[in-house]
Amino acid sequence: MAVEHYMPDFALERAYDLTVTSLEKHGIKAVFVDLDNTLIAWNHPEGTPEMRQWLHELRDAGIRVVVVSNNNYDRVKRAVERFEIDFEARALKPFTFGIDRAMKRFGIQPNEVVMIGDQLMTDVRAANRAGIRSILVKPLIETDSIKTKPNRMRERRMMKRIIAKYGPIEYKTEI
Repeated sequence: MAVEHYMPDFALERAYDLTVTSLEKHGIKAVFVDLDNTLIAWNHPEGTPEMRQWLHELRDAGIRVVVVSNNNYDRVKRAVERFEIDFEARALKPFTFGIDRAMKRFGIQPNEVVMIGDQLMTDVRAANRAGIRSILVKPLIETDSIKTKPNRMRERRMMKRIIAKYGPIEYKTEI
């Protein structure tokens, strides 16, 4: 496993730090965002007022937001329908199926989109494979669902390899 395959283009403290101004500066017209521990805490599906404000700002600017999640259709639909955003469920990240479906469905070119996620092993890897820019964010909460724990162990090993080669990832508040 080459560390470059898991290296994010950007790293932010939180998805909500991504501003309309910075997206426009980078020519980004769509944001694909992971669901659990990126957009919402996996155990807190209501989201935060800050998250709802962020979605509102992106929508008002004409930037499409699409949740790209490995969860099943019913789980993702239940989580995002109150926010009125599109989604691709069963994305099968780290493969590109969900990202490819979303780009085709909405007529988005790879240079017009960014993928935001809290996991190197799924979100960043899938974005890199799909040829789109990636943003790694810190997980919203410290705990993970039982399904995510094995990925976190692999991620810790990969992060050590990234740090050894490139130094620590610096999380910023702007891209």
